[in-house]
Amino acid sequence: MDLLEKGTSLGHGPPEACEPWWAVWTSCSRAARRLDGSAHPRPHLVSLDLGFNDLTDLQGMVGSLSSLRHLRLLVLQGNPLALVPYYRGLTVDSLARLCVLDDITVSPSEKHQFRGISHSGDFLPREAQLLVTIGNVRGVLDSSILDPEPGPQGPFITYTYYVTYDFVEDEEGEGSELVGVLAEVAEIVKPSPSVEQLEAVPAEDIPGEHVPEEAEDVAESVPTTASQSGELESVVSGGSVALPRSTDSAEELAKLRPRIDPRLCPSPGTVLFSTVRKPWANVIPCNYEMQHTLRDLVPLKAFLLAGTTVTIVEEKILSWPLVAPPVDVPLPAKKGKGEKDKKEEKSRTGKDAKDKAAKGETEAPKKKDLPKELRQDPPVLRVLGRGMVGLEPLLMGEPLVSTVCNFGVIRTAESDKLTFLRDSKNKKAKKAFESDYAPEPLTVEVQIQLSQCRSAEEAFRLVPT
Repeated sequence: MDLLEKGTSLGHGPPEACEPWWAVWTSCSRAARRLDGSAHPRPHLVSLDLGFNDLTDLQGMVGSLSSLRHLRLLVLQGNPLALVPYYRGLTVDSLARLCVLDDITVSPSEKHQFRGISHSGDFLPREAQLLVTIGNVRGVLDSSILDPEPGPQGPFITYTYYVTYDFVEDEEGEGSELVGVLAEVAEIVKPSPSVEQLEAVPAEDIPGEHVPEEAEDVAESVPTTASQSGELESVVSGGSVALPRSTDSAEELAKLRPRIDPRLCPSPGTVLFSTVRKPWANVIPCNYEMQHTLRDLVPLKAFLLAGTTVTIVEEKILSWPLVAPPVDVPLPAKKGKGEKDKKEEKSRTGKDAKDKAAKGETEAPKKKDLPKELRQDPPVLRVLGRGMVGLEPLLMGEPLVSTVCNFGVIRTAESDKLTFLRDSKNKKAKKAFESDYAPEPLTVEVQIQLSQCRSAEEAFRLVPT
């Protein structure tokens, strides 16, 4: 874009220096390329605005600008080169006469903090670092409260919840690093390399399975995830239908092809990241942190302009016993001692019950033990909430984007009442619930922080050893 059309001023200088130079510099990118030594069309340039272009070489840029001895005001924000952690420090130390950088005054303290960093500029890694943090999820509907009690033949239903977000894929860098207090392994969801990737069996084809109306628009999907060992492992389990090696029926083959909800797939050029799956709770703590290190800065700038998509997903898995549970058959009692043993056992049981009653103890109902060997159906995924998080402030110089994504209320008073009564031991809980009830919206806490060095010492720690 022509600078005169853009409305930004390349510079101002003394009247004697106001020769017609715009024929030489017709765009910001060309202007940057002409900053190569002493032969500048405006050697007395005082103000220069090169913001929001695709300039990537910070070391080369400040080296060229250092010959402009009258330069006092400079704008470089919005360029990919401004995303590296030491951007401001290297620029301030390289241009000692600079007074204002990106509309922020350069203080004497800032100059002192970054003194000497320009001498090691070539050794600093040319990469950006961003830390993504996902906190608590609130307002999730407890779907298990609406399911009937499983019989001995199953199905045994489990629900887990997780959050996904997409992030730009770094073609030049080494990928992303995991950090975090709990050191839990997050999942990187990528499409399967196989063209004929096997998808979860549609819910209508599973015997005895009914998909609720609100989930009909969400197809089942089986993403391929990166495990802790780094190997790709499929979520498809033994309960899925095997893909035939060859078939003559195109219709039968089409039924086995993936039906992935597009809301569960990353955008082109991005990778989908996922928190660890957690069981239901009124407040689900994700405790997720992921550090993304990227060397390809131009796609990163485009990604920050577009923003990231955050999704809350419910995963439902049905499990069935591989072996039918045995039927308890009473053994025949031995003659003679049988009646006597029964009387003694009955007397002993009655005495224990009286003792517990006297102490005020009550015997908790025994939980049914699940069969040891279970066959799991493919997971049924349901999108509970989805929305965009704008990241453009990171290009404007802000170090942090912190937000609470609000997806509205998905709970109902009936489901909340059942959950409250199940978890409450007070007999008067029903009245307390009705008087204090207020629906809580579905929310998730998200933070994206762009790493910025506060001193030359911090910048030197980035130098690879």
